[in-house]
Amino acid sequence: MVINFDYPLITEICYFFLMFAVFSVAGWLTEVSLKYIQFHRFINRGFLIGPYCPIYGTGSVLVTLAVYFCAGPDAGYFETFLISFVFCGALEYFVSWYMEKVFHARWWDYSEKPMNLEGRIWIGNLILFGLGGLIIVKLIAPVLFTAFEKIPHQLLLILCTCIFVIMSADYVISHVITAMVKKVGESSKEDNTEEISKEVRRILASASIFHRRLMDAYPNMQARTTKIQQRLKEDRQKLRLKLKEERRLLYMKKR
Repeated sequence: MVINFDYPLITEICYFFLMFAVFSVAGWLTEVSLKYIQFHRFINRGFLIGPYCPIYGTGSVLVTLAVYFCAGPDAGYFETFLISFVFCGALEYFVSWYMEKVFHARWWDYSEKPMNLEGRIWIGNLILFGLGGLIIVKLIAPVLFTAFEKIPHQLLLILCTCIFVIMSADYVISHVITAMVKKVGESSKEDNTEEISKEVRRILASASIFHRRLMDAYPNMQARTTKIQQRLKEDRQKLRLKLKEERRLLYMKKR
């Protein structure tokens, strides 16, 4: 473990932010490469427009810090694997839940995978997270921090500031674009999730290039609107009342 809290706080923050940026780009490259192998074409993966997937960067930083604080600088390989397994799984679950609550859509779904939790995470990914965390903490992070130490302090601050501004602007733009999923879903006249999802994909596919990119990145997106949930609630209530009335009539006939 290479964390050194003897650095000034701002320097330490910059080092971890650069680590976040590096692994965000690395995660994006991994996603794009895997999709290219699968579909033989370029697909810009991720929620954001730029060439980075922040969930990878966030996971890498959290795992590095978690291993340090939970197991110490001399954490063993099994401890590192287990902490990475748990923390990255929790992060993926939270991101799935958050995006569904904010945009009323499920962006990925592992429901058909074995040993999944509400379709948000599954055992295969958790094992990969554990192995990835092991590689990051034991092999990659030491090299990165050594390289970061060689960057002049002023250049370090300028670099981190530029990256932060770019990613923040990207998040705002992407948030506005993605909010259209919620808007279309709530205004849809369809009465089931699959039909609403098809309508959302059809409308977004005919919108701007940024909307089409979103549909390309998440082809299995499922819209989940409050309108459907309310309708299902009403249907369940009607069914309960109907069963109650049938039981009452049956009781009256027996008398």
